[in-house]
Amino acid sequence: MPTEQKKTNPHTPMMQQYLRIKSQHPDTLVFYRMGDFYELFFDDARKAAELLDITLTSRGKSAGEPIPMAGLPHHAAEGYVARLIKQGESVVFCEQVGDPATSKGPVERKVMRVVTPGTVTDEAL
Repeated sequence: MPTEQKKTNPHTPMMQQYLRIKSQHPDTLVFYRMGDFYELFFDDARKAAELLDITLTSRGKSAGEPIPMAGLPHHAAEGYVARLIKQGESVVFCEQVGDPATSKGPVERKVMRVVTPGTVTDEAL
């Protein structure tokens, strides 16, 4: 990465993408799809780790600091979301829509679903 780019934006392209999505949903936990897992970062990771009793770890560095991260397998997400909804939290599912094999740079991701305590109609939740 050129030194000039580091000075203008200290975040990796993937983290820039996450932060852009998070800025559009500041009061919602962002479940960010990374392969077979959903990962949560920064304050979302801290909150999810506390509310769900999952491990808080870190994933690389951004702006020179370790990035707090918590993750869960995508196939188990509904159970975790149900617990969060019961605690009054809202969740955004950000899915990979691009093909990792052909993507140049970060895989394209889009918000595909928003679940809030006031909009739950799925009996599983």
